Amino acid sequence: MAGHFEATPGGGAAVALDEVEIAILRSLAVQLLELIGPGDEPAEGEDPLAALFAEGPSEPPTDPALARLFPEAYGDKDSELRAASAEFRRFTENDLRSRKRDDALTVVRTLDALSVTEDGDAVLELTGDECRKWLGALNDLRLTIGTRLEVSDDDEAGSLYRLPDSDPRKPMMMAYLWLGALQETLVETLMP
Repeated sequence: MAGHFEATPGGGAAVALDEVEIAILRSLAVQLLELIGPGDEPAEGEDPLAALFAEGPSEPPTDPALARLFPEAYGDKDSELRAASAEFRRFTENDLRSRKRDDALTVVRTLDALSVTEDGDAVLELTGDECRKWLGALNDLRLTIGTRLEVSDDDEAGSLYRLPDSDPRKPMMMAYLWLGALQETLVETLMP
């Protein structure tokens, strides 16, 4: 089980992690939460139903990582499609941000609940619902790191293994590849 998820009874998954892996995953999830930003809670006395229908932004984010997490609905630069993208974003981005925050918070909370042994190891056991949230967070982390590292396709990802140790991108490339392996094994555990 070390290093990869395995299916557990009831549709969940488990993975053995050491203290360093736990710290890295937690740190990355917290950084993702900071990047996504805080949620919009209704002000005291404000109708919570009205908050459900609050409109979000109509312009895409300027940060490339956020733009990757919250892409345009229609990639064409045609003015009609741009207007349709703005309209779509206005009504969907708040919910998407909320889901991404919830996914990252699930990662932090499940890691915080772990009991680490004297050897510095722990077994993370996830329910089916937690598995889906972890998948979302792992995907968002990989998209963010990949954007920061300017990874554009699978062919380029192969060159990540060959970076010299002196390259300052090496630690993030290794995290990117490790997260991909975790994500792949988690997907495999959820396949029927």
